[in-house]
Amino acid sequence: MDNQDLLTERFEAQRSHLRAVAYRMLGSLSEADDAVQEAWLRLSRAETSDVQDPRAWLTTVVARVCLNMLRSRRRRAEVPLDTHVPDPIVGAADGSDPEGAALLADSVGLALLVVLDTLAPAERVAFVLHDVFAVPFEEIAAILERSPEAARQLASRARRRVRQRAPAPDADLAHQRAVVDAFFAAARDGDVAALVAVLAPDVVLRADGGVKRPGATALVRGAATVASQALRYAGLAPFVRPVLVNGTAGVVVAPNGRPWGVVAFTVAQGRIVEIDVLSDPERLVGLDLTRLGAA
Repeated sequence: MDNQDLLTERFEAQRSHLRAVAYRMLGSLSEADDAVQEAWLRLSRAETSDVQDPRAWLTTVVARVCLNMLRSRRRRAEVPLDTHVPDPIVGAADGSDPEGAALLADSVGLALLVVLDTLAPAERVAFVLHDVFAVPFEEIAAILERSPEAARQLASRARRRVRQRAPAPDADLAHQRAVVDAFFAAARDGDVAALVAVLAPDVVLRADGGVKRPGATALVRGAATVASQALRYAGLAPFVRPVLVNGTAGVVVAPNGRPWGVVAFTVAQGRIVEIDVLSDPERLVGLDLTRLGAA
């Protein structure tokens, strides 16, 4: 086996891990793939004969690429964070999706990604690397060009915000599904009281329609307001198809078999606390929904 073949073999052995790191860093599947590809280019150009741990080396490279991408994104201020829904990972309702499972080996619901989007780039990198992938602070410090103690403080600050703002979903997936089913049944029946009953009082609905559906973009808070918003789209209720969205109960909405949107629900303590809707046609095209029977 020549050196190029050895490099390729080493890289492919880590590709799934690197994509999982990049997805958590960026909240975008396409950007995660770009970051992984950049890591491959850097590997192919580098002198790696003294690299003892390819996984750690490549994780560091991907983290640096993602840090630069996050900083560039923030400078451009390209996304209105209050109405942006990160790319969902959509899988079959029965969980039979090995690729998605690899990306979601650690819980990474959309509610968490939304909070991560509000962090400063260095905070996000420190939190993801340490709290999700157990990278030592000494290595994180080198990536961020900070001291280990500064890296520790960045991760701690990010952790506090995550705990405060990213609700942990109920563990029982069947119970989650029952609550989501009750939500759509109430919407179909036009039953406002039943809708409010399955919603937490401070529920948040975050909808991202992109530039092609600006009227579908909204940030709505409170059970009564979210219930009213749900009734506006009650006509779509018969077209929902159960799926998993980032490992929790969700649906694909597909009138006449054509995907209109992906909806993720965060169910905590028996009520819906967050609803994230992605209906941006340009981004839906990038999701593989055909294998779910949604297209």
